[in-house]
Amino acid sequence: MRPTLLAAAVLSVGLAACQPQTTPAPSDAKPTAAAPASDSATDARFAEISQQWLDGWLRLNPVAATQIGKHDFDSQVDDLSAAGRQAQVDFAKKILGELDGIDTAKLSRENQIDAAILRNQVQGDIWNIDTLQSWAWDPQVYSGLAGGAIYNLMAREFAPMPQRLKSATARMQKIPAIYAQMRENLDPARVPKIHAETVAKQNVGILSLIDTFITPNAGQLQGEDRKALDDAVANLRKAVAEQQAWLDKTLVPNAKGDFRIGQKLYDEKLKFSLNSSLSRAQIKQRAEAELSRVRGEMYAIAQTVLKDKPGAPEMPANPSPDQQQKAIEAALELAYADKPARDQVVDFAKKTLADATDFTRKHDLVTVPNDPVKIILMPEFQRGVAVAYCDSPGPLDKGLDTYYAISPIPDDWNAEQVDSFLREYNSRMIHLLSIHEAMPGHYLEGAHSVKSHSTLRSVLRSGLFAEGWAVYTEDMMADAGYLDNDPLFRLVQLKFYLRTIANAILDQGVHVDNWTREQAMELMTKQAFQQEREAAGKWVRAQLTSAQLPTYFVGAQEHFDMRKAVEAKLGDKFNAKAYHDQVLSYGAPPVRFVRQMMLDEPIQ
Repeated sequence: MRPTLLAAAVLSVGLAACQPQTTPAPSDAKPTAAAPASDSATDARFAEISQQWLDGWLRLNPVAATQIGKHDFDSQVDDLSAAGRQAQVDFAKKILGELDGIDTAKLSRENQIDAAILRNQVQGDIWNIDTLQSWAWDPQVYSGLAGGAIYNLMAREFAPMPQRLKSATARMQKIPAIYAQMRENLDPARVPKIHAETVAKQNVGILSLIDTFITPNAGQLQGEDRKALDDAVANLRKAVAEQQAWLDKTLVPNAKGDFRIGQKLYDEKLKFSLNSSLSRAQIKQRAEAELSRVRGEMYAIAQTVLKDKPGAPEMPANPSPDQQQKAIEAALELAYADKPARDQVVDFAKKTLADATDFTRKHDLVTVPNDPVKIILMPEFQRGVAVAYCDSPGPLDKGLDTYYAISPIPDDWNAEQVDSFLREYNSRMIHLLSIHEAMPGHYLEGAHSVKSHSTLRSVLRSGLFAEGWAVYTEDMMADAGYLDNDPLFRLVQLKFYLRTIANAILDQGVHVDNWTREQAMELMTKQAFQQEREAAGKWVRAQLTSAQLPTYFVGAQEHFDMRKAVEAKLGDKFNAKAYHDQVLSYGAPPVRFVRQMMLDEPIQ
């Protein structure tokens, strides 16, 4: 999973998810009949508009700007007041008007892609504020903004510590205003209880950022600067306590909203999140077909690994649904038996990252960058949505660390809950997690993405492309023989893929079809073989987010389809490494644009 890059537009998730949840909407640009020669004056005009948008958007979204790597606004925070929101809408409409004055058919193919992405982004910004209105009902918008204001400054060494501490001082002075805007803007009648409860639990997490990043380094400031920092910390601690009281005594008791956003908003948001030609109905149909196919493949593996095992269940050639279920569950038990100790999950993840990196290099699957990557404990203010995510440095920052963050097992979990978690995140599953989040998944893709010639495209990195690539690499590594062609690794990989499939079904089941918790848990624990703790966490995530969970499945399907199409075109000339490097060379736009470039099709 990728945490949300464009934090001010739609704050999540993050991993993923690494971050944008606000992916551009489908383009309104007319398809070109062929690829006419571009007009240099039109390309130059589009470059001006792109820079105008980038400069203005980063100024209006300073917390996201820090994460992206633009540090001119590191002392500022976003304005979510009525005036601030209107400024966002006015700016987006101005850019939209500028884009309307361009004949996109006269742009280069690369700029046709960027123009479509930019148009969809500004349309999405307007829709987010005027129609979705998460600022009025989702407290995660504000808690994520407050936490990101500090975390984005302090987590990476893009500037000397004293400089970052001064910026942090300025932001800590402004965070109480974020809380005030939250209390002013939120309508408790529209706030879902699960959102209120989650933010109430996360609220004190900002203090852990202070204790981790600020106070241990405060001695690097002297005189008035040190006094200002100390005062800001003290005032922020007081503001967090006041905010906690408001959350506990006012917001949580009065939160009456429905976490389901409903069919109309869901379908609109899905277009923004996916930028895919697949409709909601097509996604469901394809996911249900894949669910059946993958379960059949898992049954075949179960027949192999359970052969001659004492007490093995019946495994006929044409099993009943119950026979298939029991055989796959029995085979998975063999994988569940191999799991790390409760306090060894992070250390084991480090080993799996090294193993996956060595394997990718040895088998020459894709060019491996030398950019650093570190495994860290997930910051407290970001816990509660996903187990892990990849947090790449901003595209405008160069040579900084990528973080592969893992949420620790909660201290208050009992032995049964811990066992459920570790059965899900068994040794082979942690290998897959490292493949997905780091190598050759999100970390590698992110490192390639920032090398794109298009700054705009790097900033508006597609979540569909990124999540789809990460799922694609899980299958790619298994096909290449990872862990010595271990059949149990393939079985767990297919189970992990079932999670991707179930995500797509679950998301619209919850938000459109009004699924109950029992329906959701049946899909996850029975049909997709997830452990109770994993499924329970995903049920929470499905309530807290919308139209992000399908990005994994839809993105993967588009990556699989694209590879088949390129293989068919190239035949014996197809080379996997050259293919992967070319796919990643375009800077992670929506997959359909990469396919159009790879197959020399009109940009649509």
